[in-house]
Amino acid sequence: MEAKFFRFLKIVGVGFKARAEAEGRLLYLKLGYSHEVELTVPPAVRVFCFKNNVVCCTGIDKERVHQFAAAVRNCKPPEVYKGKGIMYIDEVIKKKEGKRSK
Repeated sequence: MEAKFFRFLKIVGVGFKARAEAEGRLLYLKLGYSHEVELTVPPAVRVFCFKNNVVCCTGIDKERVHQFAAAVRNCKPPEVYKGKGIMYIDEVIKKKEGKRSK
């Protein structure tokens, strides 16, 4: 399969990890829940994990690649107070400041 479209996701957080198995057909995510999140990858998409915190979704159909990347991101969207979660590698999260004490 010739990969034309890519989408890179960065996982930020203590203990947050990803691993791909079955030749890019299954994606397992540890996101601080009591269980591992298991995602089945669609047929036109492949998944690779660089290190533990960078996931690459690739394929020949742009819409399916981006849709699957959005589904992965939706498992733990980036948080605006601490900056933890799954975000696109080129995404910039503007952090909010917390409560101020007098």
